Amino acid sequence: MDQNALKKAVAEAAIAHVERGEILGVGTGSTANYFIDALERIRHDIPGAVASSKATAERLERIGIEVLDLNMVDYISVYVDGADEINPALEMIKGGGGALTREKVVAAVAKKFVCICDASKQVDRLGRFPLPVEVIPMARSYVARELVKLGGSPSYRDGVVTDNGNVIIDVWNLNIAVPRQMEERINNITGVVTNGLFALRPADVLLVGTAEGVKTVQAKG
Repeated sequence: MDQNALKKAVAEAAIAHVERGEILGVGTGSTANYFIDALERIRHDIPGAVASSKATAERLERIGIEVLDLNMVDYISVYVDGADEINPALEMIKGGGGALTREKVVAAVAKKFVCICDASKQVDRLGRFPLPVEVIPMARSYVARELVKLGGSPSYRDGVVTDNGNVIIDVWNLNIAVPRQMEERINNITGVVTNGLFALRPADVLLVGTAEGVKTVQAKG
């Protein structure tokens, strides 16, 4: 199976985790798009969804699912999204598509976070994929200097503006030995909106597409 087939398989498998009649959270990216496509057949069982990006909102609306403002929602049963990297503790790097802040907010509200990805995204240690950091534009150079002090090699994602009107710095070569600590350290840099480490709020369930089929990994503890 090619990578797209694996993504489609895990997206289909994620439908079993959708709670009918409950508000759903939906992520951003190619794997999440396959999940949205799969949602079309059960759209009448979904009273509404919170989208993690404008692109996701538009795709949900095209298949007839009402998109809700998170400020009008106090409960999301399940959030389904992909990952750029995920480790055995189900801690992730996300944000390759630039939607990390809204993804992190929706994940924080959701009762259950289901991550869907193909096996190529599984790693023993996070950090081979560059860590995205969303930054207020005027703080870009200052934040980059602070990221160098943490051992990273920051690179401005030229021409990209997030849905929140901010910029993204991708950080290479970070030593992410303890993801929770690194997430907190970077978030404490003045001018950082948030970073793409999802360690303080990891996934609860991982559905991973492999050549042998979709495998389920539950968070420990």
